[in-house]
Amino acid sequence: MNNTFLGILTDLIYPRRCPVCDRAVSPFGSLVCETCKEAFEYVKEPYCMKCGKKLEEEEAEYCHDCLRHRHLFDRGRALCSYRSISDSIYRFKYKGRQEYAAYYAACMEQSLGNWIRRCRPDALVPVPIHTSKRRVRGYNQAEVLAKELGKRLGIPVETNLIKRVRKTVPMKELSVYNRQNNLKRAFKICHNDVKLSTIIIIDDIYTTGSTIDTMSYELRKAGVKRIYFVTLAIGNGL
Repeated sequence: MNNTFLGILTDLIYPRRCPVCDRAVSPFGSLVCETCKEAFEYVKEPYCMKCGKKLEEEEAEYCHDCLRHRHLFDRGRALCSYRSISDSIYRFKYKGRQEYAAYYAACMEQSLGNWIRRCRPDALVPVPIHTSKRRVRGYNQAEVLAKELGKRLGIPVETNLIKRVRKTVPMKELSVYNRQNNLKRAFKICHNDVKLSTIIIIDDIYTTGSTIDTMSYELRKAGVKRIYFVTLAIGNGL
């Protein structure tokens, strides 16, 4: 029994859900409903040259957040505005809708694929979650997304490079200052000899960059020279 047949059989028994409306995908075999294809609002130019956040002024190069705060990553991009995809991400993250990742990755390849290839990453590195959260949730949504994207772009996914060693308070509940304190000593490099020169961190949401910065600090100490990130969504900032 080949993988294609198994996939079709699985979809018949457990119909794939649309990442937008969460109904069984129509037409059968698609990754998203035909009527839902235009629902997500992609981030288009002008966007911040550092974090990829949508800019209100065409002549601006950086968003207010990046002008005020020094980030430790090189540059990042996001697929969508948070408002347009927030409900979908919530189900992907907390309701077991791992199948959404296939459509997310397809959209990322179409919209951000060329930029990702120009970065010439040695690996994609998903933001790790604490083991206690993984036990409850059953999976790490960033890892699921990274694997789908890596498969499409032919880029290795490194899941054992860095781990989350301290359980943290949900970031949405904290101020910028408290987010930074919340993440202190939250991550630890798993290898003594890191041979990667360029990596792209993968996550679901970028807001202030605290998580990416904290990971970048540890990764740079380990010898990673160029650090980029790609997320599904990006907020409006502070």
